[in-house]
Amino acid sequence: MNRDSYRDAFDSLSFSANFQERTADLLCLRAQELEKERNNMNFSKSKKMAVLIAACIALLAVSVSAAALFLSPAEVTDHHDQPLLAEAFQGEDAILLNETVESGGYSITLLGLVSGENLDVRNQDLETAHTYAVMALRRLDGTPLDNTFDLIGHPLTPLVAGYAPTAVNNWTLHAGASGFAEDGVYYYLLDTQSLEMFADRTVYMAFYEGGAPSNSIFTMAEDGSISFASDFEGVHALFTLPLDASKADPAAADAFVESTGMTGWSNEHSGGEHDTETWENEDGSQVLIDSPNDGEYDVKREVDEDGNETVIVSPRTDS
Repeated sequence: MNRDSYRDAFDSLSFSANFQERTADLLCLRAQELEKERNNMNFSKSKKMAVLIAACIALLAVSVSAAALFLSPAEVTDHHDQPLLAEAFQGEDAILLNETVESGGYSITLLGLVSGENLDVRNQDLETAHTYAVMALRRLDGTPLDNTFDLIGHPLTPLVAGYAPTAVNNWTLHAGASGFAEDGVYYYLLDTQSLEMFADRTVYMAFYEGGAPSNSIFTMAEDGSISFASDFEGVHALFTLPLDASKADPAAADAFVESTGMTGWSNEHSGGEHDTETWENEDGSQVLIDSPNDGEYDVKREVDEDGNETVIVSPRTDS
């Protein structure tokens, strides 16, 4: 059975909203009953094994059916006509995560990431390696997402422990994000300067509702670890990336951060909202976001004829 038929078969199954919770409760109840039975009879090892196998199969069915809801990272990049990147996501250097966080009525799943050079057939940068990450977003109540989802207002951005969130993020890394909806799920494809130079530190991937990173969204502990501010109420998720520390380049990382001029950080809220100005241009609408902490950023938004959206963010310059 091929992947599409496999997904269709699971999609045809009807699971109630609390199926997994009820299944786990039933398994716990059965385990308690078996423990009582053991006090009254000689419960054989084979019967115990049969119960454990049945429990594993039940939970595996739920996990597999959930995984079948999503396109794979390779399929997402294929949607963007990126065959080299799709091939990279199927290679041994790809990191497949499938980690999920639930927040604000959404299920946020970081599917995977891969780093390398010359993987983008449309915008090859011969001298710079890039990191590509794929995320899937769906509503917990089953309401489908479509291409009207606000990609700009829900960034997916890397952060690095020990460096201010204003210094390492989509904006300073000149990242671009593309999004599209399929079968009610919204998919992100993030393209950013390679994160491997930071690999000897804790590297995060943050998804949230808001604008450029600021101290109204993030907080940094004394040990350099980053988390969402305790009073941040928007949709949010924070993933830790399992990068290969042997690929780190601390000197390059420090030089990069110094080049941003944004090394300072305070957890004290600076107050105020991001000032946003929107205007139209030939190639799509242009959005200027003014962050109260770290200056101004340019955000370019393009929507193609199929409704697929691409956003490119970078620090604003006088030019």
